[in-house]
Amino acid sequence: MYGLQQPPSSSLPPAQRPEAGPLPSALNPALLKSARQIYRTYYEVHPEDVQRPIGIAISTKTHRGKLIFGDRPVLLPNECFVPISQIEPGLH
Repeated sequence: MYGLQQPPSSSLPPAQRPEAGPLPSALNPALLKSARQIYRTYYEVHPEDVQRPIGIAISTKTHRGKLIFGDRPVLLPNECFVPISQIEPGLH
């Protein structure tokens, strides 16, 4: 698996929609490493921010990403979502 790319929620049955269950735990190691670096850099530059993101939307091609603070990420076709639970264990 190269990320957590999923078809639009509206095309999935209710039981398979992102908000209905846990996300897969397997991620591309290179994407996970990039997500951790993005997360670390953000908090080095903005140490005063206390709001915790829900994860990072990251491009599967360029490995550029942004922290997501909302309830539900909206992804572009070449992006995947890396949940914060996958990012934080490797930082501590």
